[in-house]
Amino acid sequence: MSPTLHMVCGKIASGKSTLSAKLAADIGAIMLSEDDWLGILFADQMKTGADYLRCSAKLQLVMTPHVTALLNAGVTVVLDFPANTVAQREWMRDVIRASGVAHRLHYLDVPDEVCLERLRSRNAQGGHAFSATEEQFRRFAAHFVPPTEEEGFTIMRH
Repeated sequence: MSPTLHMVCGKIASGKSTLSAKLAADIGAIMLSEDDWLGILFADQMKTGADYLRCSAKLQLVMTPHVTALLNAGVTVVLDFPANTVAQREWMRDVIRASGVAHRLHYLDVPDEVCLERLRSRNAQGGHAFSATEEQFRRFAAHFVPPTEEEGFTIMRH
């Protein structure tokens, strides 16, 4: 089977990490989680949305050659990084171009009310690397841009 890059798009608590883990297990892929990497490398530096954007951009600089190398070695990768804006998806498109592999953009089209309910539950359980507030959810959701066919991705709607 040829290597494929799987990406996820959806608001906070839409189920991106859950779907990523299921995909990776089902197809025997490597899953790379932005939350895990950011939590280990930058948790003490991320207090604001701007901090997240700065740290995420640094992580992308390291991940681009890493993910490309995995794909070029024949490994299918599930990239549990949010593909929630055109800029984030452009970075992912660069990885696809560099590796020349097939791809799937999994779009979790989940209503805000469902995401917020899941977020409250996730925060109460305390098992997630980051506990977003409802205010943070709304701030990030305001920047969310659903993917379009014109962007050139193979979109799988969930």
